[in-house]
Amino acid sequence: MNLSNTGSNFTTAVYRDTLNTAIIKNVITVVLCISINYVNSTLVYTFTKHQVCKMNPRYILYIHLVIYDIILLSLFTLLQVLSYIVFTLNVSLCIVLLMISIFANLNNPQTLAFMAVECYIAVCFPLRHTQICTVRKTYVVISLIWAISILSILPDLFVALATESLEFFNSRVFCLRVNVFRNSNLTVKRDAFNAVLMVIVWLTLFYTYFRILFTAKAAAKDAKKARNTVLLHGFQLLLCMLTYVYDLMLQGLTYLLPKEVLAIRYTVSVFVQILPRLISPVVYGLRDKTFRKYLKRYLLCTTTANTHPQATLKMP
Repeated sequence: MNLSNTGSNFTTAVYRDTLNTAIIKNVITVVLCISINYVNSTLVYTFTKHQVCKMNPRYILYIHLVIYDIILLSLFTLLQVLSYIVFTLNVSLCIVLLMISIFANLNNPQTLAFMAVECYIAVCFPLRHTQICTVRKTYVVISLIWAISILSILPDLFVALATESLEFFNSRVFCLRVNVFRNSNLTVKRDAFNAVLMVIVWLTLFYTYFRILFTAKAAAKDAKKARNTVLLHGFQLLLCMLTYVYDLMLQGLTYLLPKEVLAIRYTVSVFVQILPRLISPVVYGLRDKTFRKYLKRYLLCTTTANTHPQATLKMP
């Protein structure tokens, strides 16, 4: 362990791996990031190339979820690589990167909840689905999600600006949320907001799932597919929630294995930050027949982007 001091009163403890270990960890992380982001970027490309996707609220919400995953995974990889190269970051730069990451992370569970509601409406109110779930209303929902997330993280910034000295913002720290937003009241606010958000999202998923479960037998086929989709949303949400117990997992495992703090931090980070990003391609990328067809085309490069310019996606 080395202590990093920038000449100010702010000293940061930095645990360092050996060179070979650092290289192996970063290669694994970068390869996973590139692989997952390549698949997710292909999904985004597929969405942008087919007008019918842009007119489908389900695909609009899904592609925004994929974009959030791309942002989160890219920032996680960037911060990890930087932590091995420069060890500590300027506080101001760290705050910018963290706020983007927190914003995308808060958007994910809210988007999952609205996607579950859309499935519920499609199965239980099929005749009114096109009236309730319009493109315009979908973008209103996305704007609402953004507003909630922004209003949640702005107080952290304002409190930091009001309570921290200019010297602190010019110092360097290991880039973690607890190291830059140090006011104890912010921790209470964050935990309360996360708890309320998770309760609302889980109640939404349970309600939509059981309403779909008991839907009319006439819609049994569609209901079964919708139930499986909501279950996947629930599993994805469960993985997303791991970010809220990240610190507890680190503390507990470090207490049990104090000599393995570096391995624990890396393993938990990969499990919490990368594994949830694997679910998004599965929900529609692999399960959806149409997306799967176009994914094979683009991923395997069996045809150029200009092939079949009039092709359209069929609704699931």
